[in-house]
Amino acid sequence: MNIEFWDPILLSLRIAVIASVVVMILGTFIGRLMAKSNFIGKMLIETILILPLVLPPSVVGFFLIVIFGTNSPIGDVIQDLFNGPIIFTWWAGVIASVVVAFPLMYQVTKAGFEHVDSGIEEAARVDGAGESSVFFYISLPLTIKYIITGFVLSFTRALGEFGATLMFAGNIPGKTQTVSTAIYVAIDSGNMEMAWQWVGSMILISASLLFFVQMLNKKGY
Repeated sequence: MNIEFWDPILLSLRIAVIASVVVMILGTFIGRLMAKSNFIGKMLIETILILPLVLPPSVVGFFLIVIFGTNSPIGDVIQDLFNGPIIFTWWAGVIASVVVAFPLMYQVTKAGFEHVDSGIEEAARVDGAGESSVFFYISLPLTIKYIITGFVLSFTRALGEFGATLMFAGNIPGKTQTVSTAIYVAIDSGNMEMAWQWVGSMILISASLLFFVQMLNKKGY
């Protein structure tokens, strides 16, 4: 297997790892906030947070281009920071993966924090623990299984992202071509042998991660 085979896999793994770490941090803190608070407009915000999960990938890609494109204020700032537009770079793939994977992490971690007994948290506060101590020493350990599950699901989602990535990051071999887009090109060009190799590698990686989650849930961690 030559570099043509490994480049899309390594890029997909890099994008998925970075996106999953970002999503894990954001999903954990926002999930905790939304699980433990009630305010006017909460349902609207939650709808916006999970909307990328149900939107067509082309719609997500369209909004990413509008928000981060060269004609937008955010795009101008990014262009100054990166000395060029972020669109059609592998960082665009990271952003696309974060957007589509976040709803999974958010929903799982929010459910985990909702299952934490509020009485335990309140007892810690009565004993003098601050909010940060309650979060890091009580809430977080009690939801670690949910966080790991959300991380794995987000990773596999980011690893297989296709539509939004294709629109926002493009399909430049050796630069922005992920496994999903490489498989599409391979099939389109009739290179079924290479397509099968990439498909097999993705099935192996994804199945291994899902097996890990199943074992984690079975052992009750």
